[in-house]
Amino acid sequence: MNRQFAAMLFGIAMLCAALGAAAEEVSSLRGHALTDASDPVLNKQTLAVPGGFQVGWEEQPPMIPHPIDKYSIDLRQNGCLKCHSQATFEANNAPKVADSHFYDRDGNRLDALAPRRYFCTQCHAPQAGAMPLVENVFERR
Repeated sequence: MNRQFAAMLFGIAMLCAALGAAAEEVSSLRGHALTDASDPVLNKQTLAVPGGFQVGWEEQPPMIPHPIDKYSIDLRQNGCLKCHSQATFEANNAPKVADSHFYDRDGNRLDALAPRRYFCTQCHAPQAGAMPLVENVFERR
């Protein structure tokens, strides 16, 4: 019984110490108090670009040229495959999922989309209608 009581007292003491430390004002490296509320994140409109975006380098995953806000990609469904699967891409006039997406990590050809390629947005991203933060000075040689 004494051990449980001592453990409870120690826990209460640690909680009090943590609350006392949290009460101090902490500032960032730039001098701003971390308790200040940040500006709300603006939700930028996604661009819809017929024909898609030009890629910046060879083998770059293509950007998504349409909004995907209403798409659901989870373990049970993938909204991208409604238009881009091998069975539906022609009817929807959409690019087909690349053949590279049907190989597993050992190089074996699969009949279905490889599990590591199922979550499209881990490589492909929609383009927001935002001004660039810095000027792009990239030149292809």
